[in-house]
Amino acid sequence: MRSVFLDMDGTLLDLNFDNHFWLEFVPMRYAAHYRLSLAAAKAELAPRFRAMEGRLEWYCLDYWSDALRLDIPAMKTEIAGLIAVLPHVTEFLEAVRSTGTRLVLVTNAHPKSLGLKLEKTALNVFFDAIISSHAIGLPKEDPMFWQSLQETEPYEPATTLLVDDSLPVLRAARRSGPEHLVAVRKADSKRAPVAIDEFPAIVDFRELMPTE
Repeated sequence: MRSVFLDMDGTLLDLNFDNHFWLEFVPMRYAAHYRLSLAAAKAELAPRFRAMEGRLEWYCLDYWSDALRLDIPAMKTEIAGLIAVLPHVTEFLEAVRSTGTRLVLVTNAHPKSLGLKLEKTALNVFFDAIISSHAIGLPKEDPMFWQSLQETEPYEPATTLLVDDSLPVLRAARRSGPEHLVAVRKADSKRAPVAIDEFPAIVDFRELMPTE
């Protein structure tokens, strides 16, 4: 059976929520908690965030709650009104389901973040399976993730499409995952589309709409 694997944040959901959360809201609360200026808080947090990029800890809300001594899940709930589905996502999901293709959400999102976002968007109704990398124990940036995924969600690489906004994830998948890879150029509605030459890339899902 053909499969479509879809990332969540920055692919189906507007990355503006996460960018605002980590770049503005967390530093603001961190500054207040530790009696720092906002500029000092951002300067302190930025290298700590960069050090965890591409690791499972970067996506783990429990890790950051312990590391920063802040209730990260509760803070996400506070600004959950910013969670939004990107344009033309719902139409795409409906069209894919109508073709009988297996539809799978494959995300690095921590279960607590995943639960909040699915509660707000109800996108879960479209998927045959929903898989968080935290259940597998490896981030999608690790090529071994795509091999381990076969144990949970068996798939045929030659007939599987992966759409993701992360180039490191797509590079890992290229080594040991789905053969059909598409990047997202406009993950954040507040930012301009990025130029991507390494993979076929879309601005929104109208460009991938099934024709049958």
